[in-house]
Amino acid sequence: MQLAPFAAPGRFLRGNLHTHSTLSDGAESPERVAAIYREAGYDFLCLSDHFIERYGFPVADTTGLRTDGFTTIFGAELHAPENSQGEVWHILACGLPLDFARLGQGEDGVALARRAREAGAFVAIAHPQWSSLTVGDGRALLGVAHAVEIFNTGCALETARPDGTYLLDALSNEGALLHAIACDDAHLRVPDAGQAWVMVKAEANAPEAILAALKGGRFYASCGPVMHDARIEGDEIVVETSSVRNIAVVGRGSRAANRFGDALTQARLPLGRFRGDWFRVVATDERGRSAWTGPVSLPAA
Repeated sequence: MQLAPFAAPGRFLRGNLHTHSTLSDGAESPERVAAIYREAGYDFLCLSDHFIERYGFPVADTTGLRTDGFTTIFGAELHAPENSQGEVWHILACGLPLDFARLGQGEDGVALARRAREAGAFVAIAHPQWSSLTVGDGRALLGVAHAVEIFNTGCALETARPDGTYLLDALSNEGALLHAIACDDAHLRVPDAGQAWVMVKAEANAPEAILAALKGGRFYASCGPVMHDARIEGDEIVVETSSVRNIAVVGRGSRAANRFGDALTQARLPLGRFRGDWFRVVATDERGRSAWTGPVSLPAA
């Protein structure tokens, strides 16, 4: 049995879901941002400028930035009070309508995120480590968020706080298996473009097809390695990748299995310890760059 991203029909499309421009606090125009990603070989981009009053609550119409082989998704980074640190939420919403209403009087972050999901958006918890989000913050968005940002390039470069695995895994331990995305959060004030992405298995390079695949978990996240396949055969998982140094399966607590070596392209790993629970796959190359599947439920034998 193949995991969802690899079993789905279509082809893999590379995209960045978290990006800023001069419509908010980014350094480059929407046109230049799109050109940077298009020229880097990306298939799609979501321009997600900050949805706050200071910038006029932008949801950019990026239709004019689409070309043959490159599409865009309308979106924004939503903000409203307040997380456990007493700060505004940072919630990624990809697939918003252009007329998405600005923040309502007294509307909090969870309500705003719920309204975005109900409007058709793919909703993700942005940079949880950078925001010092607690597990309680994650619980507040259960049933609303589709995903957790497992890696954020901008946070890696600017504050060395890029990681979301702790929140993703803690929620998985409670039975809430959210998807995992990697994003640049590019503002282009530092070299933060083209270093983290999602590989989405879709039948067409079109916003509707990409959003359906995202919501269905038909993707993996990466900062470099390519995942060609991950399939369950009996009580083992077979993972095929580009050249890496480590292929691992991780789950609840310290449960893990891995294969380490030079120029690995395949590993067969036992799943017995993960039966009746969950696991996810991580592949890491010689430069320390990883690719991740989201958590997968594994029925008891």
